[in-house]
Amino acid sequence: MSASRRSGTTDELGPDEPGESGGSDLLAALLDGMDAALCAFDADGVVTHWNREAERILGWTAAEAVGRHGFAGWAVRSADAEEVQARLMSAMHAPGRQVHEFALVTKDGGRVLVRTQSAAVRGPEGKPAGVYCAFSEVHAQIDLERSIALSEALFEDASWGVVVVDADLRPAVVNAHAARALGVGRTSVLGRPLGDLLAQGVEELEAALTHVLAEGAPPAPAEMWVALRTAEGEKRRCWRSGFVRLASPLAEEPVPLGVGWLFQDVTEAKQVEQEASLLRFRTNQLHRAARAAAECEDPAEAATVHLDFALAGFADHALIDRVAGAPRADGEQAPGPVRLVRLAATPAGAPGPSVLTGAAGLPARYSEGHPALQCVERAGAVRADAGSVPAERAREWALERQWPGDAVHALCAVLRSRGRTLGVVTFLRDAGRSRFERSDTAYAEDVAVRIAAALDLAEAVRGRPGEEAR
Repeated sequence: MSASRRSGTTDELGPDEPGESGGSDLLAALLDGMDAALCAFDADGVVTHWNREAERILGWTAAEAVGRHGFAGWAVRSADAEEVQARLMSAMHAPGRQVHEFALVTKDGGRVLVRTQSAAVRGPEGKPAGVYCAFSEVHAQIDLERSIALSEALFEDASWGVVVVDADLRPAVVNAHAARALGVGRTSVLGRPLGDLLAQGVEELEAALTHVLAEGAPPAPAEMWVALRTAEGEKRRCWRSGFVRLASPLAEEPVPLGVGWLFQDVTEAKQVEQEASLLRFRTNQLHRAARAAAECEDPAEAATVHLDFALAGFADHALIDRVAGAPRADGEQAPGPVRLVRLAATPAGAPGPSVLTGAAGLPARYSEGHPALQCVERAGAVRADAGSVPAERAREWALERQWPGDAVHALCAVLRSRGRTLGVVTFLRDAGRSRFERSDTAYAEDVAVRIAAALDLAEAVRGRPGEEAR
């Protein structure tokens, strides 16, 4: 057990009150429990206290250290003893703490570079009565300082988000980058449930945090799509996230203090990656459709092959309408309003290949202003949406336009061949898909070119322009 002298300086550090006979033992126990090495000197420079950590670093026991005058002749080289002693004892008359680095000598003759923090010990009347000195090996101190510096840098200057989440899955510390990514202030986010910050993706994130608390850090980063609540509405972002479990270094058993969550916004990179992947898939589908259509004896059947290949991953329903009568050339005035006849459509109930229809040649009951009619009149693509309405109203919207009841997004592309408008191909999506974008329009127009060529060939083969393909 480390020791302190039972008289003299014990009074200077804190005399036992009457009836408190265990004061010195308590002081010795407290010193022994410290993580830092600690020694103390009285006003004459005599060692009065020496704890276990000091014994571990230098090898000298408390019994061997207490009572010696300074470090001369045992803990420092003789040539350095006077300078070391003077610098240590100077703290007795200096304000605050003093920091020094010394090379001390271990019991086995080795040398250890230590960093010391020393300060005066005041007596009952406030006069200097001695000096206490806490010291640690320089490399250990540097490691600690690096850890502190790293922590401060992460929470101030890091170019990625850093959030410390407590055991209740609430943010406890947030760095500046993370606060900007979340769209809130660094202090306003603290202690709030993650559900207050994220409109989507919170369940996945909380599941990951719970797993880390229970099992530890995952072996690789995870990419998570979330939706932030902003003044402009929900904003989707993709965060590449890493997690580390934080445990208390002071407990005998690892006690989870929370989770360190580090993330980087990779939304733009993921979108570019997704767009490239989608483009490759669609290009491959066009290639496969062209090869399959080339094997069709009937060009009208080839048109439905193109439609079926285009539907995969793109839309839920599709249909082809051709212009009733002869195809309309550019600048040609039609004798009456545009009429469209249904030529092919995907099954409305169960999935399956498109089927040719419209043998009777009856015009579709499209009302004025229908997207398909607009598409023919403009000779360009038209997009339409049911909008944010109840499901029943969306169903009415679709049925009014002679589309399947679950359609909420529509894209009409004109069928053009040899400078003439042959008809319209319409792609429909249900509520489970996003609305059609510009990139979707370009793909639909590519498909429309191939369908139009097949229909034009069908009419040419039959030699009866305006007659329905059968």
